[in-house]
Amino acid sequence: MRPPARLAVPRIAGAVLAAALAVAAAAPANAAPASARPADVLAGGPVTAAPAGVGALGADLADAGTGQLLWGRDAGTKRPMGSVTKVMTALVVIQAGNLDRKITVPASAVSYVASHGASSAGLRAGDVLTARQLLDAMLLPSGCDAAYVLATAYGPGRAAFVAKMNAEARRLGLAKTHFANFDGLPYPTPRATYSTPASLIALGRAAMALAAFRATVDRRAYHLAGRNGHHAYTWRNTNLLLGSYAGADGIKTGFTKAAGYCLLFEAHSGASVLIGVVLHSTATKPGERFTDARRMLSWGFSVLAASAARTARLSRPAR
Repeated sequence: MRPPARLAVPRIAGAVLAAALAVAAAAPANAAPASARPADVLAGGPVTAAPAGVGALGADLADAGTGQLLWGRDAGTKRPMGSVTKVMTALVVIQAGNLDRKITVPASAVSYVASHGASSAGLRAGDVLTARQLLDAMLLPSGCDAAYVLATAYGPGRAAFVAKMNAEARRLGLAKTHFANFDGLPYPTPRATYSTPASLIALGRAAMALAAFRATVDRRAYHLAGRNGHHAYTWRNTNLLLGSYAGADGIKTGFTKAAGYCLLFEAHSGASVLIGVVLHSTATKPGERFTDARRMLSWGFSVLAASAARTARLSRPAR
């Protein structure tokens, strides 16, 4: 579990940033050559290789408490992000409240995922679930059927709900962000829903500030026993960073052919909490987004530890 409160990490001194560059190593063979990628940016200016071996075309890593940038790559460029879109869907639903309201799954939600070949929570038409349960169904197995049900109920109507998503994006100041739908599927065009790494960090911070969201995305799996009104369901989290990286506690995966494999993620180490995103880690290897995230987090926490150690040394009284 993550710390109950977000704690600001120390500001990173220029000397510590320079020392951090020494940690960076050559990029792996499957990463694009440095000359073919946008310049990386590290707090104090452009760098060429920190952290090591991250293959994502777009990325950002920041202090989750303050939003202070540690490292980014092409962080202001618009890119599709697949089901990372569902973070905004969840945010709008949770802010609307009444998460114990009961919602009947319409047959159209089942046919929707079938017609789009979309990821599904396996919802059954006619089942009655609470909005809170539907959030689990949407955020863990990335159920587009659950997103459809929530958007329909909370719009009311899907078009009205998408309008609310875009209004919330404007309220949060998410530059270069637009939602054409509630689940990130590639319609009406493959790039109709898009954002930037920097804006997704802001979205992730806003979502993780909500207890209902944190409690859901921190689960590796959730079993809902069958009761009067609905079948039994078991939903497993598509975010494999949970359980494979100590301190990971969210957030959401994404994929379409245009977006490649994406991940918005967060982890804590002691009092430090980092939030990051990778967009288009690869187009063909789903595991690479988690590898990118681990490399970014390990690098980030090492930089913060070095900064804290340096601050402690400087604060000692002279003898």
